[in-house]
Amino acid sequence: MSANSFGQILKITTFGESHGPALGVVIDGCPSGVEFSHDLLTANLERRKPGQSSVTTARQEADQAEVLSGVFENKTLGTPICIIVKNQDADSKAYEAIKSQPRIGHADDTWKLKFGHVDHRGGGRSSGRETLCRVIAGSVAQMICEKLRPEIKVRGYAKQIANFILTPEESENVWHTNIDNFKTRFPSQRENEVVALLEKAKAEGESFGGVIEVKINNITAGLGQPVFHKFKADLGFAMMSLGAVSAFEIGEGFASSQKQGTEFHSHLSGAQYGGIRGGITTGETIDFRVGFKPTSSIKDLAKKGRHDPCIVPRAVPVVEAMTWILIADHLLWTRLDRI
Repeated sequence: MSANSFGQILKITTFGESHGPALGVVIDGCPSGVEFSHDLLTANLERRKPGQSSVTTARQEADQAEVLSGVFENKTLGTPICIIVKNQDADSKAYEAIKSQPRIGHADDTWKLKFGHVDHRGGGRSSGRETLCRVIAGSVAQMICEKLRPEIKVRGYAKQIANFILTPEESENVWHTNIDNFKTRFPSQRENEVVALLEKAKAEGESFGGVIEVKINNITAGLGQPVFHKFKADLGFAMMSLGAVSAFEIGEGFASSQKQGTEFHSHLSGAQYGGIRGGITTGETIDFRVGFKPTSSIKDLAKKGRHDPCIVPRAVPVVEAMTWILIADHLLWTRLDRI
């Protein structure tokens, strides 16, 4: 099995299974001398970890990171960084039936078809638990960005959960809002209705999807490598590599297909392009959206196991992490463009 790595200059390789002893990531290409913030790493893992509220899975994991290499005296060494998290609350009993009866909507049957021998417990490597490795790597990438370009800001939030959609005003206020104060990371006065919907879904074995929107402010102009590593291409690849993602768009996205050129290109702000033209960042705000399908574990399967009724709330820090990884990779890469 290959394709466990992401990135060109800053390359991450994730490893581990949902119910195995541990999961982790090797980060190669990180420059020496970057201040390593254990507090930032812990905070980001806390935002993603299971069991954090009534609308997430009941699985309880401390998700405490253990740095094995690449860091000394709270600074990176420039050597490969390896960080692991040990699993502590894996319960494999509910997954015995999967050996003979793959779950609808999951990767059980396709992974079995492809590899023959698989770890069926909790989805194995196809589990969403793999994303904690990305959050670890994203935290290191964020540290790199804070060293190179501290002005860059990334803000992700739930733009839509089920049929609840943020108003334009609510979306505009995200920079002045603590997203984590909202249990579902849906920053709206209507959030209590969303919480009630997801709590009911969790009790009844139902699930919902949603949309995460991300805004990147003060991004460095000139990031992106034509033609096959345009910034938008790598951004789409990063997001579509997440297991539950079903859609991706930048700027006006699919809505631009319905407009005439004289209308679409007339906006002086350039917001319609999403901060990227010709595959290169313009320095303007980048905004993109990622669509998530409803959680696959439903009905009796959801009631027997421990699953999220909607993956969106816990996916926000994961999407942010992949964004930081991509930005850091391209910041390091673009330093090779000129002498």
